[in-house]
Amino acid sequence: KKIMIRSTVRLNSRVSLAARRMSSVKTFSSSTQSRSQQSQQQKQQQQQSFVVPVLVATAAVAGVAALTDLSTNDERKVQIARAESKPPVDWDQLRADIIAILDNPKYDDGSYGPVLVRLAWHAAGTYDKATNSGGSDGATMRFAPESDHGANAGLAVARTLLEPIQARHPGISTSDLWQFAAVVAIEEMGGPKIPFRPGRVDKPDESHCTPDGRLPDAAQTQNHIRDIFYRMGFNDREIVALLGAHAIGRCHGDRSGFDGPWTKAPTMFSNEFYRELLEQKWTPRRWNGPKQYANADGDLMMLPADLALIQDEKFRVWVEKYAADEDLFFKDFAKAFQKLQENGVQAFAKPWYQFW
Repeated sequence: KKIMIRSTVRLNSRVSLAARRMSSVKTFSSSTQSRSQQSQQQKQQQQQSFVVPVLVATAAVAGVAALTDLSTNDERKVQIARAESKPPVDWDQLRADIIAILDNPKYDDGSYGPVLVRLAWHAAGTYDKATNSGGSDGATMRFAPESDHGANAGLAVARTLLEPIQARHPGISTSDLWQFAAVVAIEEMGGPKIPFRPGRVDKPDESHCTPDGRLPDAAQTQNHIRDIFYRMGFNDREIVALLGAHAIGRCHGDRSGFDGPWTKAPTMFSNEFYRELLEQKWTPRRWNGPKQYANADGDLMMLPADLALIQDEKFRVWVEKYAADEDLFFKDFAKAFQKLQENGVQAFAKPWYQFW
């Protein structure tokens, strides 16, 4: 009863957060003014110090900056033409359109928010720092075999849900839309404001798909968790912060094989995941599915990878900190999630002078 009362109080206290949303996207523009009396040398100096950064900034917003690593000049020209031909994105309207589709009492616990976050997470979580491959840049989950990877089961729901929105906003790439939708969903569910930068460029075909096995396996423990997240460039603190997203959503037997929610408020972003981990008694669930854990009431579950966070001393330190301080969790999660979303994005990978 104490846990249920606490969750209700926390939910009520968090409702007002949604009213304090702020736009997560900032736009910028600049202009130049000619000076007819300047010498040719002065004009060249002005072009180097002012005009080029402006062009670079404009190119970054359009997504053109990501084109520097394309394999051939012909392919580069095609991608530039496509990026330049797209209309500008009305970010406020896009945000409003995403918010409008979130609530649906017929889906899971009444919100598409958690599955949109999972879509963005699984698209970005394929990043490999050593080879600088994978990540959110490209939206390669549009294609098989990546769309058919076991870890991505059920995500067709989220991809299909966003298709009409992209049709209304043709200026945004699919890869940017998937990530922006997650940012909006997290804020709408009461979570932190996460900085967002556009510039991802969709890959053209399945040849760019990442190999299976890059996403975390929830049936594994701390060694596997570190292998997966260290590969992406995260440390222990960031790992625990990112896994706090298990506060939202639930597992489905027809997708992951696991079943049930982690918290009593699966459509509210909070630090409840850590609190439940520490405060509940978790025992192996007796059922015909894969190994998972249940609380005494049997209404919540944890996965082997979740329990590893309190069994490992270095992980547990951060579980305890985030359970005691939701503001700290929100701050760390926002940083780690932005890093997850931007890993491997070519538009953000190089200083401005390398774009030309």
